[in-house]
Amino acid sequence: MTLRMALVWLMVAGLSADSVEAAGLRGYFRHPSVHDQTVVFTAEGDLWTVSLAGGRAARLTTHLAQETYPRISPDGRLVAFSAAYEGAREIYVMPLAGGRPRRLTFDGESSRVVGWAPDGRVAYATRHYSTLPNTQMVLVHPETLDIERVPLEQASQAAWGADGKTLFFTRLSKQGSSTKRYKGGTAETLWRFGPKTSEAIPLTANYTGTSRDPMVWNGRLYFASDRDGTMNLWAMDTNVAAKPQQLTRHRGFDVLRPALSEGRIVYQWGADLRVYDIGEETDRKIGITLPSDFDQTREKWIEKPIEYLTALDLSPDGDRVAVTTRGNVFILPTKPGRRIHLTRNPGTRYRGARFSADGKSLVALSDATGEFEFYRLPANGIDPAKKLSADGKVFRYFPVPSPDGKFVAYRDKNYELWLLDVAGGKSRRIARSENYNFSWLSWSPDSRWLAYVVAAENSNDRIHLHDVKKQAGTPVTSDRYDSYSPTWSSDGRFLYFLSDRNFESLVTSPWGPRQPEPFFDRTTQIFELSLVKKQRSPFQPKEDLGEDRPATADGAKSKTQKADKKPLRIDLDGIAARISLVPVPAGNYTTLSATDKHLYFVSRSTTKKRTRTLQAIRRDAEAKPVTVLSDIKSFRVSGNRKKVLAHKDDNLHVFDASGSAPKSLSKSRVSLSGWRMSVDPTTEWRQMFVDAWRMERDYFYDPNLHGVDWREVLERHLPLVDRVTDRAELNDLISQMVGELEALHIYVRGGDHRDADDGVSIGQLGAVLRRDADRGGYVVEHVYRTDPDLPDQVSPLSKPGVEVEAGAVIESIDGVSTLSVDHINVLLRNKSGRKVLCSVRDPRAKAPRRVIVEPVSSSRAADLRYDQWEYTRRLAVEKSGKGKVGYVHLRAMGRTNIAEWARHYYPVFQRQGLVIDVRHNRGGNIDSWILEKLLRKAWFYWKPRVGKPYWNMQYAFRGHLVVLCNEKTASDGEAFTEGFRRLGMGRVIGTRTWGGEIWLSINNRLVDRGYASAAQTGVYGPEREWLIEGHGVDPDVVVDNLPHATFRGGDAQLDAAVKHLLEKIKKDPRPVPRPPKYRKR
Repeated sequence: MTLRMALVWLMVAGLSADSVEAAGLRGYFRHPSVHDQTVVFTAEGDLWTVSLAGGRAARLTTHLAQETYPRISPDGRLVAFSAAYEGAREIYVMPLAGGRPRRLTFDGESSRVVGWAPDGRVAYATRHYSTLPNTQMVLVHPETLDIERVPLEQASQAAWGADGKTLFFTRLSKQGSSTKRYKGGTAETLWRFGPKTSEAIPLTANYTGTSRDPMVWNGRLYFASDRDGTMNLWAMDTNVAAKPQQLTRHRGFDVLRPALSEGRIVYQWGADLRVYDIGEETDRKIGITLPSDFDQTREKWIEKPIEYLTALDLSPDGDRVAVTTRGNVFILPTKPGRRIHLTRNPGTRYRGARFSADGKSLVALSDATGEFEFYRLPANGIDPAKKLSADGKVFRYFPVPSPDGKFVAYRDKNYELWLLDVAGGKSRRIARSENYNFSWLSWSPDSRWLAYVVAAENSNDRIHLHDVKKQAGTPVTSDRYDSYSPTWSSDGRFLYFLSDRNFESLVTSPWGPRQPEPFFDRTTQIFELSLVKKQRSPFQPKEDLGEDRPATADGAKSKTQKADKKPLRIDLDGIAARISLVPVPAGNYTTLSATDKHLYFVSRSTTKKRTRTLQAIRRDAEAKPVTVLSDIKSFRVSGNRKKVLAHKDDNLHVFDASGSAPKSLSKSRVSLSGWRMSVDPTTEWRQMFVDAWRMERDYFYDPNLHGVDWREVLERHLPLVDRVTDRAELNDLISQMVGELEALHIYVRGGDHRDADDGVSIGQLGAVLRRDADRGGYVVEHVYRTDPDLPDQVSPLSKPGVEVEAGAVIESIDGVSTLSVDHINVLLRNKSGRKVLCSVRDPRAKAPRRVIVEPVSSSRAADLRYDQWEYTRRLAVEKSGKGKVGYVHLRAMGRTNIAEWARHYYPVFQRQGLVIDVRHNRGGNIDSWILEKLLRKAWFYWKPRVGKPYWNMQYAFRGHLVVLCNEKTASDGEAFTEGFRRLGMGRVIGTRTWGGEIWLSINNRLVDRGYASAAQTGVYGPEREWLIEGHGVDPDVVVDNLPHATFRGGDAQLDAAVKHLLEKIKKDPRPVPRPPKYRKR
């Protein structure tokens, strides 16, 4: 059965979206809470109530922002919930009977309601008070707004025992990847913490999978766990040795987000809510009808279609632009004229539309059949479309039509290169790669030859020519250098390309601070390949042979023009030797295109912004780069080579290919005024759901998809798409589906969500503040400490001239008393990066003083807290390590994190011991950089006439090493940890890591820019075993930072690392060898 047939069967067998709504079955129900006979849940992003018996629901909230995680108070009067009314997700409370919500938190960071404490306070989970990015439990009073932190370093969910004091909690927050049956180091587990214990105690340590959502009833602990392969309800006694009892035995969908009241547990299963009665041991669905207009399913208008752009093309004569956006294809005129919407097929996605050589049609990919096939679309928007292929089985990239219209070249996700015969509808594979995919497809003017790029065995990109007539391919560049972006001269006698062959390091030697290494800038040069023997280059000076003009220039007359009418002749014999350097300085170039008289290319800056500038040169001996347009995103040259299309900002510009800047940028702009497009959300959601399923199938590293029956997974989940009423629910359903692959690095994020327009950020002062009416304001309890050597990173209250210390009181901000509002942060809304006037009374001062303070963003405030944690770790190592041990922490493995290494490693490279801390490392891709530096060895020593010896290799570490990892060490942080251990560099101390080592791709975007990322590259070792994935890296020495002791300031893992290094230093000191005696004659 084809995918299209399967989808049709599912739609016929089930209810259509309209019939679902008419039958009152539409609704995707999440986040239930229960009290007595009342259930509160989320649907359409709003809160609703319904009887536990089911029936007609009533809407509680109507705000455009999402309201989630409701929890009804023990007395049944109030409901607390999370909502992003003003930007970040904060905590609110409202009467269960209805009324205006009251905001309880002003943290400026995402917060999630957990429940109600026995004393009537709201418990919520947040990272706002943690120096590390740890989720912690906080209690807030619903009237006074006073807060109290639960004294646990990590706690994401909680329930109180009958004594009102013993806490049963989920220690870790859910790891962010969408996966089921997860057993890595970050698996959620249940713990107990009470007044009679000095430390929290694990309750489910005997199971390596997930146990979460603790609930207490009649002295028993109820929870959700995947012990039988699916998340189900379980129960156990509250002691450590208790054996769990399974309550539900669902298959197909997990038990999600359960809540308990009076012996009944309500939970999400699929798109429904169900209730389990503990006493009766029964389980049933709660039938719910939503009396709603389902506003988010209505047709909606996209105000700026250009924001969803995925492909651009310019018509052969440059008078029209084809735009593929939001899965649709439009033709925009470059002059006043008709704007044409070519694709009016709701629920169908089009990709990569390209004009045919005659401009009368376009070729595009469409998934109308269930797989992406090539279609010919009429450029006039009137004639019917024609399907060109019928063999789609895997993800195909954009089409490249031949100039004569007979073929379409394309590549696919299986690293195969194809030619589609347009007339016959059959595709022929012309090449296959085992290294990297094909790229830079370019047709010769006569359509006989296809130039393309593919990596050689040594990974260098190499240009090939495929002869369509003879069905044979030939490499035309060496595999010694990367060569790419081939483009044909209009007469077909030359092939121009880019190649990275200029290697002049800006760093001239290894001498200098922080281990300077070679840096090759401006490596790219432009080359000309003569396709015919013994012809003269247009770049050759005229006077060389005493001729007036090059004999083969595209602008030439007579013989050359006559020759152009004949089929191209390419002399393959010795072709690789017929390259010459175009006389242009080397640069950082990409995307080369030829017109009749010019070469266009993009020059990329090496600044952090990495701007792209369109440049051009004349194809003659006087070639000099000219800036055509700066800060562009992309460009294309028309088929007749007389016009250029450039994408700059959110504008499109079309101008003459004169080799110079457009005379008027405003006049060259393609009018987008009034351009809007409508989408039908329900059909678009269905398309996106199937698209996500299809792309996981085609991108996943294992072609067998871990043995999962992927078609069955689609058939099981697809009917629930008709229940979806907003974009967040679609993400929830996609997450459930892709989780069946049991792989990490699959993230379901983004999309076109309904958002409120009243969002506002909160400025932060970089300190811990406490309301104190008796002292007249907010007391500064602590100002976050950061490295004094980096003054630009200190707290706003620590800036010179401000210098607010702990114990000071902030009495007013901009003249408004801080006690006149619910929270001081009310006065800091919309103040991030903007100066405010604070009245501050210092601890020993009788009168306040005025200071100007510039609050920072919430994200920067989180960095300040993290900075303090890192800085205090360093100070602790300096103290306990007695000056012999250094400390380096890496927060991630991205481009910016190499700066952390440079900043912290080189000041301590000469120490005898070094702690490399990758706890909480979020991953990236620079593990090899760090490992390579640690592999450097000192193998000889320089001894100057005066001074101490120093060694070669410079900055090699000669002492003992330890790596610290924990359950939040992820991805490339795990790769580094495993590499460190496998390469025998030292000991690994901590806890088992996350377990994600199938590297990801987020190129598989959905039409509204959301995505379900694909785990597309597996990792294995020389022993032919898959590494890390699903389990994590096991440390050599297991040391856990227990929740309560760590909250109190302890760091057992760091203590163990320093202790180990001091012992190693004592047993094996490594002083610099003394120089030998000087020679005597």
